[in-house]
Parts: sequence; structure tokens; C-alpha cells
Amino acid sequence: MSSKEKPIPPGDFECCESGCSQCVWDIYSDELDEWKAQQKSQQSDEAQESCDRSEPE
Repeated sequence: MSSKEKPIPPGDFECCESGCSQCVWDIYSDELDEWKAQQKSQQSDEAQESCDRSEPE
């Protein structure tokens, strides 16, 4: 599984602050949630692989 890079928050002037239905902050938040879930899954997979390797055959 390839790891996606952590999203970068919008720049100072990327949000127009007019209440857009899909604000750059909403997009960032969604991408960050997705990234966090991927990191958690990846850590869980790595922990499982580590346990699998340490069990006697």
C-alpha cells in the first residue's frame, strides 16, 4: 500500500470566507481525515505483520 502524503492546510488567502458549499477548509478536513485513517490502517497492518513474523511456525 502506498502512503499518501499528509495534506497541507490551505494558505492564508485561499479561503474567500464567503461560506462556499465546498470550502477549501472542508476539502482539507476531508483529505486529512482520509490521511489519518490511512495512517491508522497502515500502522495496524504493520503491527499485524510484526506479530505474524514473531509467532513460531
